Amino acid sequence: MGAVKGKRMPRAVRERQMMDAAVRTFAQRGYRAASMDEIAELAGVSKPLVYLYLNSKEELFTACIRREAAALVGAVRSAITPDEPADGQLWAGLRGFFTHTAEHPDGWAVLHAQARTQGEPFAREVAVMREEIVAFVTLLIAEAAREAHRNPSLPEREVAGLAEALVGAAEALAVWANTTEGVTAKQAASTLMNFAWAGLGNLMRGEPWSPPR
Repeated sequence: MGAVKGKRMPRAVRERQMMDAAVRTFAQRGYRAASMDEIAELAGVSKPLVYLYLNSKEELFTACIRREAAALVGAVRSAITPDEPADGQLWAGLRGFFTHTAEHPDGWAVLHAQARTQGEPFAREVAVMREEIVAFVTLLIAEAAREAHRNPSLPEREVAGLAEALVGAAEALAVWANTTEGVTAKQAASTLMNFAWAGLGNLMRGEPWSPPR
């Protein structure tokens, strides 16, 4: 009976099982050390079936990166209510980010620790995801700055560097939060808000920090 059920299992379900197993294996073993045999065994399928669905280890890893990247971006976007003030949107987005990375540590490890270190084309896949998040944060900060300065023409490049720094800090903090016992997503988001928003608030008031002469 089990074999019959396995054959009748929808392709999408079977593929999700294999992808889940692959993400876990890549995260815990690393891309180079992970084997298709391990992934097949963890997924409860034969290795030829894995190759039938996804033709190579490289293709499987790329599919894992794309799936986890889409899930992370979706979690950040879905956490935000557009009509909230800028700080409320940033707070919600950060909580969405840290909640997702905490609940999916293997997926985050694939994106942050594995894909970035394996060279092209994997690093580029992660870069595309990161560019989308940075663009989103840039737009959020720019809109807040335009409103604060009553200058609707304020160019986004004025705040693009701040968005890059904020996203980089969130990535580093997610690694720390996932490896530090007792740190919640809310605490991680609060830490970054306390670190970043005070400075952004000064910028909004037209009081940016300047180095001593």
